[in-house]
Amino acid sequence: MTAPWIRAQLRQLLAQRGHAWLLQGPSGLGQYKLALDLAQAWLCDEPTPDGACGHCRSCHQVEVRSHTDLAVLLPETEMLARGWPLGEKAQDDIDQKKRKASREIRVEAMRDAIEFAQRTSGRGRGKVVLVYPADRMNTITANTLLKTLEEPPGDVRFVLATEAAHLLLPTIRSRCQAHPMAWPVAAEAEGWLQEEGVPAAAAPVLLRAAGGRPEDALRLHRSGLDARAWSQWPKALVRGDAGAIADWGPADLVESLQKLCHDLLAVRSGAAPRFFEATDLPPPASVEALTGWWRSLAATSRTVDHPFNAGLMLEDLVSQARAALHSRSHP
Repeated sequence: MTAPWIRAQLRQLLAQRGHAWLLQGPSGLGQYKLALDLAQAWLCDEPTPDGACGHCRSCHQVEVRSHTDLAVLLPETEMLARGWPLGEKAQDDIDQKKRKASREIRVEAMRDAIEFAQRTSGRGRGKVVLVYPADRMNTITANTLLKTLEEPPGDVRFVLATEAAHLLLPTIRSRCQAHPMAWPVAAEAEGWLQEEGVPAAAAPVLLRAAGGRPEDALRLHRSGLDARAWSQWPKALVRGDAGAIADWGPADLVESLQKLCHDLLAVRSGAAPRFFEATDLPPPASVEALTGWWRSLAATSRTVDHPFNAGLMLEDLVSQARAALHSRSHP
């Protein structure tokens, strides 16, 4: 179900003109969903001010991932996860294990999209190129897009979406109209989470665990995160009980420890915690130890997708965490 804050932004964007939009903001706010809804509305045979009709032939083609006037550029890993078909050669290479699915938007796919943009619209409603996450374009891929973005064919529109706009080339950003993603109020986000199957008692806890980002909260729920366990594991870790986090993958564990470290530093500086309730946090550790721990976690996060030994990494992360959490500031 489309979230209410996404519907409101869609209405706002459809009321404006522009051939290239950049939807930007932190993860979990719905960039991909808004980009796809915008593309579908632009291509719809019977569009309304609120978006696509949802029942015409064009809308059906978008829903089944086969619209002739829509080019979707995602990393191949994302394409496969979201049900978009790859090009015949790319799919054949992956099927025959000649290479792995790319985590970047490949320049070959961008060249195909540029060629697509030059062709005449098949259904007469123009053409759309959707790029997500746009920050996954390397410099060559981005430069391939740049000329067409500067001088687009008359009936093609672009929608780029990203959670890291600062990683995009300045020349890409300057040629798009920027749209900062709206943050939903807590009650709105919690209501949507409940509609998506999150228990009412768990919704506020998971939303807080996700830093107020509803899509990230839903991802945490679907990954099996228990709301009660989230509230209890920081103090348990201080006591030496790492059972609640023992089964977490390396990336999830590092991210969770960063959230805990962030909140402890916030409390130390007199600010409110973001990811936990204040009562869930252990006694404040020393600023020096927390700062050192933060730097170590940041370094680990850069290689966490390729751990040499997940078990040893867990041991090391827990050891570092307990050392920092047991530190105390000197009077």
